[in-house]
Amino acid sequence: MTTHDLAPRTQRITNNRAFRIVLILCWVAIFFDGIDTFMYGSTIPSMTADPGFHMTAAHAGNIGSLATFGMLLGALAIGVVADTIGRRWSIILCSAIFSISSAGCALAAGAGSFGIWRTIAGFGLGGLLPTAIAMVSEFAPDRVRNFSVGAVMTAHQAGGIVAPLLCLYLLPTLGWRSIYWVGVLPLIALVPLILTLLPESPTFLVARGRMDKARALAERFDLVVPLEKSTIKNRGGNFGENLAKLFRGRNAVVTLLFWLGSFGGLLLVYGMSTWLPSLMESLGFDLGNSLVLLCLINAGGIVGTLVAGKVSDTWGPVRVSMLWFLLTAVGVCAMGIKSTMVVTYILVFVTGVFLFSAQIMIYAAVSHVFPTESRATALGLTTGMGRFGAVFGPWMGGQLFALGLEKWGFVAFGAFGITSGVMLLLIHLVLRRHGGKTQEATEADNVVIRAG
Repeated sequence: MTTHDLAPRTQRITNNRAFRIVLILCWVAIFFDGIDTFMYGSTIPSMTADPGFHMTAAHAGNIGSLATFGMLLGALAIGVVADTIGRRWSIILCSAIFSISSAGCALAAGAGSFGIWRTIAGFGLGGLLPTAIAMVSEFAPDRVRNFSVGAVMTAHQAGGIVAPLLCLYLLPTLGWRSIYWVGVLPLIALVPLILTLLPESPTFLVARGRMDKARALAERFDLVVPLEKSTIKNRGGNFGENLAKLFRGRNAVVTLLFWLGSFGGLLLVYGMSTWLPSLMESLGFDLGNSLVLLCLINAGGIVGTLVAGKVSDTWGPVRVSMLWFLLTAVGVCAMGIKSTMVVTYILVFVTGVFLFSAQIMIYAAVSHVFPTESRATALGLTTGMGRFGAVFGPWMGGQLFALGLEKWGFVAFGAFGITSGVMLLLIHLVLRRHGGKTQEATEADNVVIRAG
């Protein structure tokens, strides 16, 4: 019997029923992730105006950075956690962490305790995203894999639309604390559904030698039964082995460029998500209109994510991400020019089309570029290293406001769109010899399993 390390991509271990279940549940999980992420920026003006809460603009920037530092820790740790307990239980754990922490935020007596709870919430939020993306990528049919990653990430922007709408409805009557009670819903409504319906990753079960559970899962969802671990040569290893693969030969350059691109992208995403309402207020817009603009930029994000996913199935996610970042930089810088309300609405929406999907396509690009056995590790580390940018972005915005330089905020954030676009251009140039993928991923595409 002769075998190779990976099944060809034409032989997927999935079917439409299993894929739909994974896609829907991961979408809902990321939807609540998006609400929790965007609710903070939407509530900053109310919290800083609360005389008993003692939060300044500098405090708000620091707390935003602490939350994204928690996301950094979660994204870095989730690869090891998922390799130990599986992707299904990792999604459950992350959802429970940010739900419980949201209750802690609602009960916080001051900015200090609030910051602690936001940091803990960030750990769960940071671990959920790469795990859900890896899960969807594994179960998605090849022809729509990039589109599926984009589709599931529309949930994040949907949450970004709902968060400011909740603020518009709840803040005037119930105050900012009521918004954080909404964040408890995943623990009550989502976690039981995941426990009941979400399948575990077949690849994880095979890698752990749990073939009985893998066969039972295959029978339940009508999947192709994965190969037994003993018949797979050099299938994915532990975290250390997979990390070493990311720095083998030319992969090291690609890995570092992805990290730098993700740094700039997440700095831009989290900096704008945290400070957009306040930046628009600094241009003369009232809070209501500023929250509407936050809705519009996320609505543009939904359109852009679907478009980027579809286009990347033809052009490739690396090239799409590169172009989207450069267009984002133009849009963000233009937002800093005071204009009429109608023009501003259109500009913010169009900028949202490119802003969020540019970063999402980095994740799709990592899934495209690296082979299956190292994909989860590559995604986790790319997201994790990018979180340094997510930490820096809110802090940078707070410092600009504290120094009275908030009118330069749009240019400062837009500059990082240019740097991320350049990083993706360099990745494209490095990988063009192998069809836009690492050599291992290209070889895996050509593998033919022969058993007998």
